Order: sequence, then structure tokens, then C-alpha cells
Amino acid sequence: MAEPTAGVRPDWVDDELFPFPSRFVEIDGHTVHYVDEGSGPVLLLLHGNPTWSFLWRDVIAALRGEFRCIALDYPGFGLSTAAPGYRFLPEEHADVVTGFVDALGLDGVTLVGQDWGGPIGLAVARRRPEAFTRLVLANTWAWPVNGDLYFEFFSRVGGASPLRFLARRLNLVVNAFVPTGHRRRKVTAAEMAHYRRAQGTPARRQAAAVLPSRITASRAFLAEVESGLADLSRLPLLIVWGGADRVFRPQERERLEQSFPDHTTVIVEGAGLYVESDAPEEFAAAVGDWLVRLSPPSRSPDRPR
Repeated sequence: MAEPTAGVRPDWVDDELFPFPSRFVEIDGHTVHYVDEGSGPVLLLLHGNPTWSFLWRDVIAALRGEFRCIALDYPGFGLSTAAPGYRFLPEEHADVVTGFVDALGLDGVTLVGQDWGGPIGLAVARRRPEAFTRLVLANTWAWPVNGDLYFEFFSRVGGASPLRFLARRLNLVVNAFVPTGHRRRKVTAAEMAHYRRAQGTPARRQAAAVLPSRITASRAFLAEVESGLADLSRLPLLIVWGGADRVFRPQERERLEQSFPDHTTVIVEGAGLYVESDAPEEFAAAVGDWLVRLSPPSRSPDRPR
């Protein structure tokens, strides 16, 4: 299977399953793919591992009538391509997302982050506090986990050489995590094809293979994220949590709740790690209802035409 052509939407993307025009922007030499749907207050949707903006398609369809929904792919994920020398580290992804926010001139942003999109997005919000007004987090964390035996085991095993080899050779991260991260419903063959084709070569799978080891290896970055929570705690936070997640435990959710005095929690019973895809109607309703109850954030400038 050939490597993707930078800045081109590949033919394997089903326009009915992912019915949003693809846009591309150059950020620090990377070609970053994103979708930009609707108008109104901005929702910046950040994915985790091993997914891409495709994860958010049902949420975008549900919310674009009231909000401007922007979902991007980190370099090496989805339809984005990385410049030479990129190592696919979460701290690098945070740099790219910061550049993306600057390039699009976004403000009045509600961050919506899941899995790795949580710490990546929180790092960006700390660096650009003037751009962000609301936070939504789903099945994620925001601090170093070194010394936590659960995460130490997960990171060491997932980041070990044999597993990294299988991740690159057999697309193991996609084949293992995407199905098990959906607990309410079975992922369709067409959906799995979109996750597999986005990482269709061993080189493309490197981005997903790197991240398990970074759960502990990116300690300095996660410490930066944690140190920023005090400043970000002034913002209202909505937590939408898949209650049947097999990766993040209730104590991660509880620690987020303790870090943000102005928080609202919605537990989606029976949903897994990818709650926004596993139970998109409930996820979108929770986000939309919560934002309506708050005073509307300032509008972002219109997207480029």
C-alpha cells in the first residue's frame, strides 16, 4: 500500500461515511488535515490513539448546526503527513496543535479532548489561554503516571520492542484498541477499514506505535500539563466519561473533578474508551446541553473560504 500523498484526500475515504470536505494547512513543515463544519462557537475536537478526525464524525454531524466543529489529525495520523524528523511524541503534537490554533486565528474555543487529546489539548490551552473559554474532557488524564503500577505495566508492555514491532507489522494498535474501545456497539467493517487504511503501511503505523511508551516516557510533558491545571481550573469543565472503559479508571475521572471546581460530569453507562463514537448521540447531547446552559463563548473568525 502506497504512502498517502500530502494534501490530498485519498480515494478510500467514503464520502458517505465521512461526508465533510477535507482541508489541509501547513504547520511547521507538516501537512495537517482537518475538517471545519458549521458556524458559531468553536469546538476543537482532539483525538487520541490510534484514531483520527474520523472518530468525531457523528458528533460533528449532531453539533454543526449550532457550533463550528473543527477536528484535526496529528502528523502521522489520519490524513495528515509529518515532516522528516518528526518523532510522533505528544509534546510535538501539542506544538503542532498550538500552531494550528494560531494559523486559523481561533478564539472563544471549547477544547474537546479524549485519550491523548486531553493532555495535548490542555497543554495548548495553557500556552494560549486567551483562545480557550471552555473545556470538555472524555476518558483521559493530565499528569505524570510514573509510579502507578497500572500505567507502568501498560506503558512498558505496550512500548516494548515486540509490541512495537507488531504494531508496525500487523497494525496491532488499531486492531486491538478500536474494537475493544467500543463497548456499546460493534465497530462496522467499513469503520475498521477507515482506521486501518489511515495506518496502511508500517511507516504510517509508527505514530500509533510510539504513544504507549510515552505514557511514562513523556513525564516532563505531562508534568507541564499538570502544572498548568491551576491556571486552567478557572474554566468550566464538562467531563463525559465512558463508564465501561477498560483503559482509564474512575480515579482518573475523580482526579479531574478535584482539579476543576466548576465541573459537570456525565457518565455514559456501558460506553468504552471511545465514548464519542460508541455513544455519539449521548456525547453530543451532553456537550450541546452543557454549552447552552453556559453563556455563549465569543465567536471565532469565519473559516477560510
